[in-house]
Amino acid sequence: MIAQTVKYEGKKRVLILGSSGQIGAHLTEYLKAKDYDVREFDAVNGEHQDMTQIPNVELHRNIMCSDFIFFLAFDVGGSHYLKKYQHTFNFINNNTRVMANAFTLIEKYKKPFVFASSQMSNMSYSPYGVMKRVGELYTKSLNGLIVKFWNVYGIEKDMEKAHVITDFIKKGFETGIIDMMTDGSEHREFLYAEDCCEALETVMQEYSVFTSDDDLHITSGSSTSILDIARTIQSLFKENDREVSIVPAESKDDVQKDARNEANPHIKQWWRPQTNISDGIAKVFEEMKKDYENI
Repeated sequence: MIAQTVKYEGKKRVLILGSSGQIGAHLTEYLKAKDYDVREFDAVNGEHQDMTQIPNVELHRNIMCSDFIFFLAFDVGGSHYLKKYQHTFNFINNNTRVMANAFTLIEKYKKPFVFASSQMSNMSYSPYGVMKRVGELYTKSLNGLIVKFWNVYGIEKDMEKAHVITDFIKKGFETGIIDMMTDGSEHREFLYAEDCCEALETVMQEYSVFTSDDDLHITSGSSTSILDIARTIQSLFKENDREVSIVPAESKDDVQKDARNEANPHIKQWWRPQTNISDGIAKVFEEMKKDYENI
């Protein structure tokens, strides 16, 4: 079924569920700069902004009053966070309640929306992947659109949930050692946060041309090994007169080497990323360096 055409009068009232998360924070800033009427709502941020709370009056009001919804909210983080928490009751329960709460209201008010999934949604051995797959099934039943992010990177507010690039930079500044979870031989496709925001805006603007059966893979299309990521960051430290060593682990990681995870190039007819990996890492490094200038 073709997703419905979205028409607006005046400013588009865009609700971002998960507005302080890794992608949500960047998208909030990006859309505000584009003069959208942005409504912010977090998965868990105080008594009123708690998407695990059913019912939630504030969530109800925000969804009812929105023109378009980006469903980015999820209890998730980088590899360290997932390894530690994804098999716990709280992780599974929180994400189940977040989805049930939001999707029930989206269905009630028939709102156009995008659900943020992952390339891991086909991996039944990963609780995170299973949760994302459930979200995709909800989305298809409501004729929403599914986007799958591939390793988005940029400044992060919550470093406990840091992803690989910000994690490596943080370790370099704080310990002088980039210790890795694997040997670094695995390859990933990385996407700079601002490019991701442009892609999401494009999906919103072109909502009617996509279908609920399309998996829109938002990715760079260019892979880089984790070890090369570490070396790029190491070279940036060297340019700043800091010596940083790289300590790979012995284990390998084949999590994302799954034949079912080939990126669908469909969205590339409307959008293409602009930032290469070296330039993107340098931008993140310079921003993070400001927090460590006196160290």
